[in-house]
Amino acid sequence: MILAMLLYVAVMLLAWPLARGTTSLPLKILLALLPALPMLYVIGLMVRRVRDSDELQQRTHLIALGASTAVVGVASLVGGFLAASGVVHLDGSILTWVFPMMLISYYAAQWWVARHYGNDPSCDGSDGGIPLRWRLLILAVLTGLGAWFAYLRHDALDIGMAIGMGVSVACFALVRGFIYLRRSPVQPDR
Repeated sequence: MILAMLLYVAVMLLAWPLARGTTSLPLKILLALLPALPMLYVIGLMVRRVRDSDELQQRTHLIALGASTAVVGVASLVGGFLAASGVVHLDGSILTWVFPMMLISYYAAQWWVARHYGNDPSCDGSDGGIPLRWRLLILAVLTGLGAWFAYLRHDALDIGMAIGMGVSVACFALVRGFIYLRRSPVQPDR
C-alpha cells in the first residue's frame, strides 16, 4: 500500500499538473485519470483485507466504513452549501481530497472501534506490517515533498493543505508518543 501511495504522490506532483497545460484531449484525459490507478489498487487491497478477515474484524471495518462515509458526506454537504452560497469559493479540484479524507476518517474510526471491542489498535507493526513510527516518517516525508512542490509552483491552496497535513501528522505523532511513554514500564535505577 505504501508503494501505491508513493506512486500516487509522485503522479500528483509530477504528471497531474501537466493535464491543465496540454492541448491534446486524449493526453489530457490520460494525465487527469492517471492518479486514479494507484487509488484503485489501494481500494482492491482494502477489499481483500476485509474479505479475508474474521467476523469481528469485518464488523470493525463495516462500522469504520459507515462512520467515514458519514464524516465525508457531512463535510461535503456543509462545503457544498458554503460554496453554493458564495461563502467559500471552491473549484472542482477539491474533489481530489474526498477519497484521502475518507481513508483518514476510516482509519480513525477503525482505531476507535477496535479499542471499543478490546482489540489492540496500536498499529505497532506486531502483525508483520510496518511499525507506526515508520509510517508516520514516510507520511511526513511525503507531506514535505508535497509542500516543496507546492512552494515551487507558488500554489497557496496546496501549501496550506500541506501545512495542515503536516501539523495534523505532528499532533498525531505527539499524542502517540505521549501514549507510548505513559504505557512504557518504568526502569528501576541500577
